[in-house]
Amino acid sequence: MVATNAGDGLVEQWRGILAVHARTMCELDRALHQHGLGASDFEVLDVLATGNESGECSFRVQEIAGCVHLSQSALSRLIGRLEKDGLVERAMCAEDRRGVSVQLTRKGRALHEEVLPLQRAVLRRMLDEERTARHA
Repeated sequence: MVATNAGDGLVEQWRGILAVHARTMCELDRALHQHGLGASDFEVLDVLATGNESGECSFRVQEIAGCVHLSQSALSRLIGRLEKDGLVERAMCAEDRRGVSVQLTRKGRALHEEVLPLQRAVLRRMLDEERTARHA
């Protein structure tokens, strides 16, 4: 389709970004399924494993939501599932009793370490394919 104006070009570029994202998320879901995880599950584990600027690996739910781009309610449900599976644990924030912090359990950290190379390989393959297709 030929862009008739600058706005059409922006829309095509945006739809291309969305298509790459959708294909990548589907590939991640497929690859991670054998480990009992989805792409969003892994993203939460990855954020918790990586830590924040101060090196802490305990995050408030709101901080995680900003990293994984899920709504507060969707993230709460996801964290509930991960907690039920023994991968994360929730606790009251020490500095604010109204807040809830989340951190990996030993089981969650082990699963993250096991699955990390698989997730990174899928990302590398999908983004390399996209880069190659763009330059072809």
